[in-house]
Amino acid sequence: MKIGVVSDTHGLFRPEIKRALKGVERILHLGDVGDFSVLKELGKIAPVTAVRGNTDREGPSSELPETEVVLIADSYVYMLHDLKLLHLDPAAGKFAAVLFGHTHLPNYDVRKGVLYFNPGSCGPKRFKLPVTVGVLKVNKDGEFKVKIIKLDC
Repeated sequence: MKIGVVSDTHGLFRPEIKRALKGVERILHLGDVGDFSVLKELGKIAPVTAVRGNTDREGPSSELPETEVVLIADSYVYMLHDLKLLHLDPAAGKFAAVLFGHTHLPNYDVRKGVLYFNPGSCGPKRFKLPVTVGVLKVNKDGEFKVKIIKLDC
């Protein structure tokens, strides 16, 4: 199973996203969607689940939930925009992963057996950070593997 993970589009849908996420079965958007048309474009690639970010204050994006729990290959994944707003212990809650955005900095690590993954930002370029998306692959044992893809833009 292959899942696309994006964040911080801020209303910009880059054509490079289509190529980077080709073949994914689902896309998870971790907030700061901006213009709702971004979710419609992502939906042409695969079904989308999205959460609201701190800049999603108006229009349809403002109605997205702050958090979401999705089931991926028999494992629960917790989605939110800003990791600082996480008010539960994912390990105690038996979550396999916590997916978040906000910082625009792509990174991942494992803490107490839980994967923490930020795909970075694929919206307008900020600072000197790369423009990236993520892919979450689930192997036959149900183990999550992460890939950060730098977009050529």
